[in-house]
Amino acid sequence: MPETLEHRLARGDDDALAECYRTHAALVSGYLRKLIPPQDIEDVRQIVFSEVWRSAHRYDPTRSLEAWLLGITRKRAIDHLRTRTLTTVPLDAVTDPTDTDGRDTAETLSRRDQLTRALAVLPAPQRQAIELAYYADLTQREIAAHLNVPLGTVKARTSRGLHRLSALLTRSAA
Repeated sequence: MPETLEHRLARGDDDALAECYRTHAALVSGYLRKLIPPQDIEDVRQIVFSEVWRSAHRYDPTRSLEAWLLGITRKRAIDHLRTRTLTTVPLDAVTDPTDTDGRDTAETLSRRDQLTRALAVLPAPQRQAIELAYYADLTQREIAAHLNVPLGTVKARTSRGLHRLSALLTRSAA
């Protein structure tokens, strides 16, 4: 009878940690998505699995491995949230609106609407690359990893999309 993953992990088997990571990394990431910002998920997930390895001797293989993993995940997510520093802006650095009649706000909303409409016209791969770059603030390498495509593909999609977006916005402004 082959030994279970739980027993091998509790025993400290090197291959058990790799198997545990392969089979449960998505579970841990999904749980982290509910707790921490998306850009921090990978780092906290690595911390979780390094703790799994360090404390494997404390794991009771007769208990649920998933529950044990999620307990560690929750604790590390809370630690992460406690240690991060939030950026604040002093109130005196915030400017007042220039016009009290709301014209600047209306113009900004109009431009935003034009941009949203122009983005909707782009082919999905180009729109996705641009949105990840400008709204999710990802680098082109991060976008390539996120989309599982080569870096050159991301660069081409972004470039073509920005050129097409520029043409669409120029037409709508005329």
